[in-house]
Order: sequence, then structure tokens, then C-alpha cells
Amino acid sequence: MAPDRNAPSDNPAVAVWRRFARWLAAQMPKGLFARALIIIIAPVVLLQSVVAYVFMERHWQLVTQRLSAAVVHDIAAVIDVMERDRSPAGLQSVITIAGKRMGLDLEIMPAGKLPAAGPRPFFSILDSALSEEIGSFIKKPFWIDTVGSSDLVEMRIQLDWGILRVLAHRSQAYASNSHIFILWMVGSSLILLVVAILFLRNQIRPVLHLAQAAEAFGKGRDVEYRPHGAREVRQAGIAFLEMKRRIERAIEQRTAMLNGVSHDLRTILTRFRLSLEMMEDSTELDALKKDVEEMSRMLEAYLAFARGEATEPAQPVDIRALLEELKTDAERQGHPTTIDVAGTPVVTVRRDGIKRCLSNLVSNAARHGHRIGLAAVEDGRSLFIHVDDDGPGIPEERRADVFKPFVRLDEARNMDEGGSGLGLAIARDIARAHGGDVMLLDGPMGGLRATLRVPV
Repeated sequence: MAPDRNAPSDNPAVAVWRRFARWLAAQMPKGLFARALIIIIAPVVLLQSVVAYVFMERHWQLVTQRLSAAVVHDIAAVIDVMERDRSPAGLQSVITIAGKRMGLDLEIMPAGKLPAAGPRPFFSILDSALSEEIGSFIKKPFWIDTVGSSDLVEMRIQLDWGILRVLAHRSQAYASNSHIFILWMVGSSLILLVVAILFLRNQIRPVLHLAQAAEAFGKGRDVEYRPHGAREVRQAGIAFLEMKRRIERAIEQRTAMLNGVSHDLRTILTRFRLSLEMMEDSTELDALKKDVEEMSRMLEAYLAFARGEATEPAQPVDIRALLEELKTDAERQGHPTTIDVAGTPVVTVRRDGIKRCLSNLVSNAARHGHRIGLAAVEDGRSLFIHVDDDGPGIPEERRADVFKPFVRLDEARNMDEGGSGLGLAIARDIARAHGGDVMLLDGPMGGLRATLRVPV
């Protein structure tokens, strides 16, 4: 039996790693610009870290060791000369020569004990290098202080006849200009990063323009887009424009064909009506007239569903004024209607299409309820328009079916009684043509709530 790859692992280390990977993925930026910037910054930071480590560990430490060794060798030479001639004149001569030629400040202190060793600094190449060189080359008890003065290093070496105190400039034993290298490295990297960010913004901008054009086209708005940017981005832009032209051409061909079909079928239906009007009244004749009227309604509903509102241009629409019109129409038919709109929302949509979508929703509410409630709420990204009624509602398991064309409900609520079963299908088709949708929920008035969502 093959092991289940989706089964959770019992290894605690694997579980911890997966949690860390999920946390890291959640912390990572989601935008293309930020991710591309990380792709540029991460190698630069890694390279700088490696270079700095190699420089600190190899070059800087090597130079410091050699400088410290040179100072220790000078001190050893001074000690050898002093050991040969301990007279006051000889010692003073050595002290004078060391000060002039070697840059060392010497002092002979009385014999005694060296000061107690202080705590060694956490990070000091100089302290380690001097201690190593004095211990291996001079081989006498010593005491050093590399932190007491910022410019001087104090060393005390215990001799058989006294203590030699040496003051040397820090620059003699320490590569003090190494920070310049780090400053140059960091400064040049910052300049390169700024240049990279500027170029990266120029490369990301065409992608953003393409995304905005595709989003606007998905919302049914007019699109003015010209491919520009890198070769791959231009190819994607050209493909988008070709797709846009094919969709528009297909819609135009469909509309033209349906207009022709509509004209021909209406002509035939008109002939039927004229023929029926010339016949004598009878029960069969009344039934035929009803069939012709039903065929006419079905034809108009089908053509409206298939044709849509694609040819109407998008424009800013005052939603409050549109809902006021729908309220007036509903109250004219005897349905008390209320409106609850926060502010004065204005959305760029196809006005006739949105009005037809809302009219279908209001007609359904009026057909199966008595009171109607209209409300509009905007959250910054989308506009939600609610149509509530106090009717019997629709069972939750049947709500998806009512959006299918020519589907009628025989139980609890017939959404298109007397129609062709296309009311909600047309409403959802118009909403999705604007990049939105229509949803059915339980309403606060006890009936059904039909919600139209349109991106702003």
C-alpha cells in the first residue's frame, strides 16, 4: 500500500519547518514590485555580508597582526639593547631613540607586580594580536590595555630589573582605516539600489497598466491601452488587445444576427396576429392569441438575455437617483417601498444595464411580496445594492437553480411567473458583465434578499 503523501508527518522537526514556512510565506510581500525588489536586494546584501566577513576575517585581521608584530619586534629590540646596557645614560639613550625613530613612548618603572588583567573586550582584533605576538616573541610576563585610551595602546612588560611601560599610537598596531572600505561598500551599494529601484519601477509600470486595462475591460468600461515596456510585456499587451477585439467582434456579430432574427420573427408574429384578428371570435381563437402573446414575450426575453447591454458605454451613475426611480415605479404598482442609502454613491457603470438588472430584481420582489426595501452600501472596493421583500423566499438549496435560463420554481416561489424564466439570469449576466455578481440571501424583512455587487 502506497503511503499517503497528504497525511500529517509525525516528525516534530518537519511540523516546525512547515509552520515556519507558512509564517514566512505570510510575511512575504504580495506585490510584484516588492518581490522583484527583494530579488535585487537579497543578493546584494548577501554579497556584502560575505565580502565584509572575508575582509574582516582575512585582510583586516592579517594587516592588524602584521602591524602588531612590527611593534612587538621594535619593543623586543629595545629590550635587547637595554639588557646590554642598564646604565642610566644607556637607558635614556634608548628611550630617546625609540621615541624619535620608532614612535614609542618608553618609561622604566620600579620592579613590582603587574596590574590585574582586566576583562578582554568582546570583539578586539588588536587585543588578540598583541597578546599573541608578545607571548610568542618576547616571552615575558606582560599587561596590555587597548581600551583605556582611544588613541594610545599601553603595554607593560615585566623585566628582571624593572617594568618597561610602552605607549604606542593605536594606528601603529591597528588597521584603523578599515571602516572606510565598509563605508565605500555600503555607499556604493545604496547608490546601486536606488538606480535599480528607479529602473525597476519603470519596468513594473507597464505591467500595472496592463492589469488596470484588463480590470477595466472586465468591468465593462472603455479601455484606452497602448502596449509598452519590455518585449514580453508588449507581447502580453498585444495579446490582450487581440482578445479584446475578438470579444467585441463576436458580440457585434451576435447582436447583428439577433437583430436580424428578431426582425424576421417579429414579422411572422405580426402576420399571425393579423390573421387571427380577421378570424371570427371563438374559444380556440382566444387560446391561439394567448399562445402568440406568450411567444412574443418569450422572444423578447430571449433576445434581451442573448443581446445584453454590451453596446452601451459606461458612465458615472448616481445610485440614489436610480433607486428613487425604481421606488417610484414600485409604488405606482401599489408596493410600499423604502430606501436606505449612505451618502451619494456614484459608480461608473452602464446605466441602462444596471437599471434593467435592478428592475428585474424589484419586479421579482413585487411579484412575490408586498413591501420592498432598497438599500445601498459601499465599502471602498465594491457597491452592494440590496433588494428585500416580505415574500415566502426561496429554499437555500434551490437558489442556485433560479439563475439558470428558462428555469422556473414550482415550489414555494415562482420567480418568473408569467415570464420565460430569464429574469434572474439576465440580472446576473448584466452584473457579471460589470465585474460583479448577484447573490440571494435571507432578507431582514422575512423574505428574500437579492444583492447586486458592483466594483467601484
